[in-house]
Formats: sequence, structure tokens, C-alpha cells
Amino acid sequence: MRRFKIFICLLACLVPCMAEDYNLVKDVVYGKGGDIELKMDYLTPKVKSQKPLPAIVYIHYGGWKGDENSRSVGIAPLALLVNRGYFCATISYRYAPKYTYPAQIEDCKCAVRFLRAKAKEFNIDPDNIGAMGSSAGGHLSALLGATGDVKELEGTGGFEGFSSKVQAVAAFCGVFDAAALFLEHKSIRGTLIDFIGCDLESGKEKYQKASPVYYLTKNAPPFLVAHGDKDRVVPIRQSELLVGKLKELGIPYVYYPLKKGEHGSGGEWKIFWDGRITGEFFDKYLKK
Repeated sequence: MRRFKIFICLLACLVPCMAEDYNLVKDVVYGKGGDIELKMDYLTPKVKSQKPLPAIVYIHYGGWKGDENSRSVGIAPLALLVNRGYFCATISYRYAPKYTYPAQIEDCKCAVRFLRAKAKEFNIDPDNIGAMGSSAGGHLSALLGATGDVKELEGTGGFEGFSSKVQAVAAFCGVFDAAALFLEHKSIRGTLIDFIGCDLESGKEKYQKASPVYYLTKNAPPFLVAHGDKDRVVPIRQSELLVGKLKELGIPYVYYPLKKGEHGSGGEWKIFWDGRITGEFFDKYLKK
């Protein structure tokens, strides 16, 4: 994950001039995971919009682990989007290994429901919410997109009367078929066991139910997918499996296999640093 920290530092260098162009509100409680308060930080344009804004939820990387400071890595990439006319939120969730799947996706769904519940207060367009993340965050963003109708993953964090569906997903270098990754990539098995709570042999069904490709239907939202072809943490085959399923189902997608790209850094990842590609994707599907 060190490469991702370098990536965020480089990204942050691009946005200091935007520091005065958005409002940042921190430590907003969006629900509860068991007895844990779940929090988000959100960004809004400095000048209030006269019409409701589409929203983007950023889910941070880190092997489904983290602490209270982890969600702050989302501020830099979101700063590049808020000035395109978005309400942007970066969230924390319950972390492995103390909390195993599906706690993480339950919390992410709670965050989406919270934003819909607060749509009028926050000046959000509740019909246009996107999810964005890389690595573990890419997995959870894709899972949000794939499980909009899966009630068993909603959890009881709050705002149960609202939908957790998202209308667009940007998922970078994520885990999309956990069972395939466990079989094909030994070095990540310990991380998967901490996240899912068991190995593949004793919990094949849990691995399937933690995999976005397992849930995808033709009703899933459009996807933006990117993955480095030199990624040694999560091999590019994971994104190839996702894209194959999207194509099979006829779901709109954009796919960037990044030459010489490692796990979120190096090679052609630089084309994402200015937020243009991500911004254009969300503009197309969230600003109807």
C-alpha cells in the first residue's frame, strides 16, 4: 500500500490551488456499525449551487483495514471533482480483522442511504449518486454497484427506508472475484482471510458472496475500470474478469488497462491524476 500513499501525495501536489475552492466538513456521523459510530468527511463547492448536486462517495484503500485518519486520503481526489459540480464524501467503515465481511459493505450502503436521507439538507440529487475507490475501495465501490437490490447486505446501520443503489461506479485495481484471487495469488491470501474470516476451502460461499462478479446483473450501473498491467498486489486479471462480466451482461463500461502501471502508481496512472477521466465519466452518467 506504500505505492498508494505516494500516489496520493503526488495527487495532493496538484490541488493546493483548490484549497480555497471548496468547503470541508469533517467527522460527520452517518450511521452505526454495531456499537461503532461510522463517520464521513464531505466536500462541497465554495459557491452554493442553485440546484441539487450529484454526489460521489469515495471509499479508501488499505486492505479493508484502517483507522480514523484513513478516509482523509479521499480528500485529494475528491478536490478534483467537487469543482466540477459534485457533493463529495469520503467514508470510514468497520475494519478487518476485527470485523469481517459483510460489515464493510453494510457500512458503505449505510453511507449511501444517509446521503439520500439528507438530500434536501445537503442539496444533493438523490437520483444520481456514484461510488469511487481503489484497491479495497475499488472492491467495495464495485460491490455497491453490483448489489443495489441485495437486501441481505443492507445491514442495520440506519436510514433503512432509503435505497443504497448507486448510479455509476469508478473502480480501480480492485478485487472482483475473491475466490479466483485466493487460488491464483498466494501473497494476498492472508489479507483475504483477515477480511472474509476464513480461507477458501472452509468458506467458498463467503468468498463468492464477497465478490462483485457474483452479483452483477444487467441492471447494474455503468462502470469505469482501470488496472495496471504490472500490478503485483492485485493482478490485472481481476479487472479482466469484471470487464468480461460487464460485457457479457451488456452493462456500459470504460476500461483502461494501464501499461507499466503497478498497484495504483507508475506507468499510465498519471492520466488519472488530474481527475479528467474520472470527471468525464461521472459527468456522463450523473449529470443527466
